[in-house]
Amino acid sequence: MTSQKVHLTVNGEAREADVEPRLLLVHLLRDVFGLTGTHIGCDTSHCGSCTVLVDGESAKSCTMLAVSADGCEIKTIEGMADGALHPLQQAFWDQHGLQCGFCTPGMIMQASWLLGQNPDPSEAEIREGISGNLCRCTGYVNIVKAIQQAAGELRAAAAAPTDAPAEPAAAS
Repeated sequence: MTSQKVHLTVNGEAREADVEPRLLLVHLLRDVFGLTGTHIGCDTSHCGSCTVLVDGESAKSCTMLAVSADGCEIKTIEGMADGALHPLQQAFWDQHGLQCGFCTPGMIMQASWLLGQNPDPSEAEIREGISGNLCRCTGYVNIVKAIQQAAGELRAAAAAPTDAPAEPAAAS
């Protein structure tokens, strides 16, 4: 089988690889790029553990061909933290939104997409927004609480002034 070169930006870094046309994006991320935070659960897109962002949209990487992502920007769970934990990651920790942790990377990526679409979702909107991601351990209550916490923190950060106040002019 012939290979095809794909060029993508993964977590802000330009990457390229020669891939077979049938290689799934999840295998490119895990096996070629070593980004094992994206999990493989069901291989049918039902569980959501493989969720990543492709050009800012939520995507199940276990059913997307790597060649389909050529030229795209991909964000995985490894790209969420910037020195410190992302507010979603911290909220999952604070609110005990994980137990075994298998679904957590995909759940956080889906929640990231959801909060990008709706920065102040209701509980019902959160539940609908994560409905394509399955968790066998938590019962979702603490996951919803975590997303609510992160939503509040992200809104507060967005509303905070970004420029430091001007220093008063020195007296002459």
